[in-house]
Amino acid sequence: MPPEAAFTVNEAGAFAGALRRARLGRRLSQLDLALACDVSARHVSFLESGRAQPSRDMALKLAAALVLPLGARNALLQAAGFAPIFPASPLTSEALGPFRAVLGEMMARHDPNPALLCDRHWNVLDANVSARALLGALAGGGGEVNVVRLMTEDSPGAALIGNRAEVLAELSARIALEALEAGGDPAFDDLVRRLDAACARHPRPRAAAPRAPLTPILIDLPEGRLSFLSAIAQFGTSEDVTVRDLRLELLFPADEATRAAMAARA
Repeated sequence: MPPEAAFTVNEAGAFAGALRRARLGRRLSQLDLALACDVSARHVSFLESGRAQPSRDMALKLAAALVLPLGARNALLQAAGFAPIFPASPLTSEALGPFRAVLGEMMARHDPNPALLCDRHWNVLDANVSARALLGALAGGGGEVNVVRLMTEDSPGAALIGNRAEVLAELSARIALEALEAGGDPAFDDLVRRLDAACARHPRPRAAAPRAPLTPILIDLPEGRLSFLSAIAQFGTSEDVTVRDLRLELLFPADEATRAAMAARA
């Protein structure tokens, strides 16, 4: 008996709904997906209606054609009744110990400039000393922090962003692309809705001149304005879901005044 045989009992409709959500999240028709998988559009229609059930190989083929992230591929397999194939190790696990040490060194070396470690949905998992101080000011000393929710809520902390409309517009474009890549992820749908509403409340002013090539993040603190440029690193040399979903955001001083202020904080 093959190892996946124990997982062939599929909850009725689970795969059909998951496949349809992923396809619509990719803005693909059934014919588009059928051509990518070299099957008939009729077969895709039967899979989405629950009239047909996929083999393990077919589920993987559909996930690959949809270019789903690893976690979503696991979810599609499980919806079809099969075991996931991509590991999802907890960040605190022994298996990720060496990787965690590399992350810690990168974040420590980035001090006195802020560094944030986030998951796929931009929940902050870790931060270096300077980033924790900055988040304390922006989040009002709250516990769990989500970068998107922090930027979209009309709170005293969000009001410290001096160019909030521009930052929201840039963030909205980034998250919309990540939501498209995720393929029908409800958590991303919520983030997109929050950003759309925030952008409507804080519209970006029409530029009278060509826009600058870089949009800094301006943060107004009691001691003065800080200006940062953001760089986001991802890790693509692993088939572990946790590793592939991480984002390491590094903030760099955009002017000499901010560089001096961060050095003084250190």
